[in-house]
Parts: sequence; structure tokens; C-alpha cells
Amino acid sequence: MTTAKTKLASVFIDGEAGTTGLEIRERLAGVGQIGVKSIDPAKRKDRAARAEMLRNVDLVVLCLPDDAARETVALADELGAEAPKIVDASTAHRVADGWVYGFAEMTADHAGKIRAAKRVANPGCYPTGGIALIRPLVDAGIIPADHPLTVNAVSGYSGGGRSMIEAYEAGTAPAFELYGLGLEHKHVPELQTYSGLTRRPIFVPSVGNFRQGMLVSVPLHLDVLPGKPCLRDIESALAERYRGSEIVRVATEPSASLSRLEAEELNGTDKLELYVFGKAALNQAVLVARLDNLGKGAAGAAVQNIKLMLGLD
Repeated sequence: MTTAKTKLASVFIDGEAGTTGLEIRERLAGVGQIGVKSIDPAKRKDRAARAEMLRNVDLVVLCLPDDAARETVALADELGAEAPKIVDASTAHRVADGWVYGFAEMTADHAGKIRAAKRVANPGCYPTGGIALIRPLVDAGIIPADHPLTVNAVSGYSGGGRSMIEAYEAGTAPAFELYGLGLEHKHVPELQTYSGLTRRPIFVPSVGNFRQGMLVSVPLHLDVLPGKPCLRDIESALAERYRGSEIVRVATEPSASLSRLEAEELNGTDKLELYVFGKAALNQAVLVARLDNLGKGAAGAAVQNIKLMLGLD
């Protein structure tokens, strides 16, 4: 007796030669139900060839600059019912109408929204950590939506694009630098929107001389928050939000045994770890998220969203 072969879901990575595209392709190679299609490099900018590719795949992942991503979406619009599902890894559609934000653990029902979506905007690496820390506390009433917040973060240089990667790998970049000091970093709109904040947070990103890995931290004065929450209140709210998650882990009372946290521990994984540090006597806390900026901060989240949208989760 012969068994019929299961049809593979087809995925096209538009921009597969970039850092995120390569990471996504590598991860999809381990997903048996998905076949990845590629376009002839000579026809990469041929509008008709691109339209034909879009017409013949189940889902396209956009690993492109924002303007190029918008062009591909416009091309998909022209296909009507023949258009594929889209995961956009650019910044172009993260707060756009008609797009679902691709952070599956953001709320209890959000994975279901991604599963039902035709178009999903993959989150930025920095906002993934910030939203993971802030949104549950806003939803629980621990942090008011209009509370003034500062989000600090450090990332490996792989998240900075080709020119930054080349500078670090050539040894011409500084060991560490702050950037985005005009306070208009492109990740701020999604950080504010999906954290549930009505007041724009101050976001201070930085980059270090290591390829990948990320720490995102949010300092809090507990005595100025409504109800004056303790460290355990914050930890419990986070733990409740991510209970049962195989990806997001909330550390239990980490400050008792940790005084340092390094950025590269989760490299090569799609995990996200959350910590609540602080001292009750000082009424102060520091919330920290640790992740691989190329994992849960980019390619790992994209593959998670692809699998949800294709019903392969």
C-alpha cells in the first residue's frame, strides 16, 4: 500500500541574502512541512517574475528595506485573491492598519490572531524585550498607561545592518556606543503602541562589540506607582502572563543569586528570559529581558509566525 505525500507549504523569502533572511532560511530548513522557493537572481527586480512568484507560494517573508517592502505589498495587492500571506520583517507595517503584530505571547489570545491573519508584521528586536516586560504590567494596572518610562537596551552588532556589521567585523567600529540620541528611533512607535502606553517612552539603544545577543532593561521607582507594588507583585504579573509558554521564561527571584547578566547566553535559541531585579528597602526595581536579537528578536519570531499562519504550530 502506498501513502500519499503531504503537500509542502511553500514560502518565498524576499531578501533571503540578508542577515535576517539567511537566519530564517536556516531555521525553515528544519521544518519538514515547508518548502522554500527562490527567485532567479537575474529576475529579482523583474516585476512580472516577482508577481508570478507571489502568485505561486502560500506565504512570503519580506526581509527588505521599508520602501521595498511596501512595493512588494502593493504588488501582492494587485493579485487579489491569489495573493499569498505575508510576514513583513521590515519596519514598514508594524503599526499599520490591517496588520497583526507578530508577538504571539503578547496577550493570551494573540497567537490566535496571528493564526487567522493574512498579514503579520514581525516585531523589532528591541520592542520584543520592552513589550514583554511592560505590557503585562500595564494590563494588570501595576504601571499606568501614562507613566513616564525609560527603556535602555544593548544589542550585538548584527542587528545594525550591513554597514555596521562590516565596520565591526573590520575592526573599525568602537567597542561600545549609544545611538538614537535624537529620541526618534524607528522602534519607538511599536514599543509604545503594543506596550499599551499613552505617553511616549524614552528609548536609549546601544551596540556592543559582539555579534548577537541583547539585553533590554526598564528601571522603576516602585513607590511612585499606584498601589506601591513590591518586587513579587511584578514578578507574579509577568509569570501569570507567560504561564505555560515554551518560549518566554520568567526567572524567579533572580536577584538573590545574580548580580550580573550577560547578553549572549541565549544566542542560537528562540528563547526570551525576563528578570525582576531590585531591593525592597530602596523601592526600586530594574526589569530585564534577555534574548538573541537574531532569534526571538527576528528570525525566530518570523518562523514562529510562519508556522502559526500556515497551521503548522
